[in-house]
Amino acid sequence: MKTKALSRSAAPIALAATLLAAFLVLLSPVSASAHDALVSSSPAADESVDVVPATLTLTFSAKLIGGEGSTEVVVTDPDGNQVTDGAATVDGAIVTQPLKGSGPAGAYHVIWKVVSSDGHPTSGEYFFTVNVGDAATTDEPTAAPSTAAPTAEQTAAPEVTSAPSTDADDSAGASAAIWIVSIIAVLVVAGVVVWIVMSRRRGTTATDSDPSSER
Repeated sequence: MKTKALSRSAAPIALAATLLAAFLVLLSPVSASAHDALVSSSPAADESVDVVPATLTLTFSAKLIGGEGSTEVVVTDPDGNQVTDGAATVDGAIVTQPLKGSGPAGAYHVIWKVVSSDGHPTSGEYFFTVNVGDAATTDEPTAAPSTAAPTAEQTAAPEVTSAPSTDADDSAGASAAIWIVSIIAVLVVAGVVVWIVMSRRRGTTATDSDPSSER
């Protein structure tokens, strides 16, 4: 009789521990993959184009949250000058950023920041290359007065690039931390369940053996 009672009392504890472990395991991948990801872009990362396009588009994995200051796109030419023309617009999962449509040949740096469908900001960056450029901008760097202006603008560029990379690192670190905490919690819960079951069995064995020893 005592054995049945102990088994019944241990059953709810084991069930609760199992449900908690399953909840933590299911919750961790959902939290880690909550942020919307960049699916494609035009121009794409590492793509080569002849001239600077009139617009740049970014397509994400889910509908973004719009609003003032929620979406920012910065595109700079090889000299560090911005070639964006106005603010970016959001249409569902697609972000469109107007560009000046002119610029020198070389590597162009794209930095973007959006608000995911889960309400959390996410950011990233990539490069694309302009092969030819246009004659108007390629002639300007040869003039002596224009050499001082790009130097002043280049000093402001690192302040813009530092924020998105930090957000991306924080997001990756938070996802890794969630996985680690979830795994540790599952191991702890499993250990507690095993300890309770073993303790119950030892107590039952000791109780059953006492009457037989007295006889």
